Amino acid sequence: MKLLELSTGDYVYRYPHTLAVLFNQPRKVLSTSLFHGGYREALTAIFNYQIDCTAAMPRLSDYQEQMRQAAREAGLDPDRVSGMGTAAAMENVAILSESFQQLTVTALATGGVEANGGRVGDPADYFSPGEKRASPPPGTINIILVIDADLPPGILARALVTCTEAKTAALQELMVGSNYSTGLATGSGTDQTMVVANPASPLYLESAGKHSKLGELIGRTVKQAVKEALWRQTRLSPQRQHSILRRMKRFGITEETLWQDYRQEREGAMTRAEFLSCLHRMDQDPWLVTFTSLYLHVLDQFLWNLFCGEEALEAGNQLAALTAVKFCIPVVPVTAPEPEYFISLWEKLLLSILHSKFRDGS
Repeated sequence: MKLLELSTGDYVYRYPHTLAVLFNQPRKVLSTSLFHGGYREALTAIFNYQIDCTAAMPRLSDYQEQMRQAAREAGLDPDRVSGMGTAAAMENVAILSESFQQLTVTALATGGVEANGGRVGDPADYFSPGEKRASPPPGTINIILVIDADLPPGILARALVTCTEAKTAALQELMVGSNYSTGLATGSGTDQTMVVANPASPLYLESAGKHSKLGELIGRTVKQAVKEALWRQTRLSPQRQHSILRRMKRFGITEETLWQDYRQEREGAMTRAEFLSCLHRMDQDPWLVTFTSLYLHVLDQFLWNLFCGEEALEAGNQLAALTAVKFCIPVVPVTAPEPEYFISLWEKLLLSILHSKFRDGS
């Protein structure tokens, strides 16, 4: 199915498992793809392909053959195309365009971060120099960025950097937590990007950073496209993130950990079903979401060495005290600037509020 015609005159097609951009003239392409990636000027098309992520992680040669087969199924020459794999569905693609005078930038994004969203520098265990294997696809954010202007190769690389910054900014604005640390996610572990420039354009640009109009358009289109793609794929949105459980997940606080701790402290006070029902009712309480977010941000800044221990203790204890007064419950302040003590205090505070609400029937 033909989705749209780009300002470059190229067409975007969507097949059941493939999204393809077919070039009507030679293009400059820089990509992170494992299938004909790097810098290319002789490609006839690029594509994004939904892989069956239930299978085992393939060897690189098997992955490349899978991508060749995907190209053939889309009617493309596998020797003259580059492709990206993902677990995301192509019907959930988000497409955004922005223009300034004769410049047009279009971003096409698919993605999800629920499964393997992470923060750069998180602990990792994949290291297999003896056998080349493809990266696993779950959770991938894939971006195709089409710039209707001619760019030299170095500026094409700068455009890819700006595109990556925009993706990270989108995750930051959604407060997406890492699955591998207590940090905020900067991407998934398998993200891929393709940037396309149009050498046939009379517009020649030599800057793609944040001070340039091109950089601005890249930032605006990619950031919005990534947010929309995440909503389409997993319903990730500001409204869904307005949740104490989702805010605290990166620190190991979940429904199950809260229930287990509550059961140990107040065994028999309520059943699991009653506990979860009450927890879900208070999960999006405006005060608790606001103060939980503020409390965790104090902890973040302490972990980033922006607050000293005394500053973090004072701010955290004041936020806890205000919340305790609001819900008429006692609170024991933190006395040592250790992350586990901070989290333990807020967890105990939430459990006390939950028990109070249940006891009062609210």
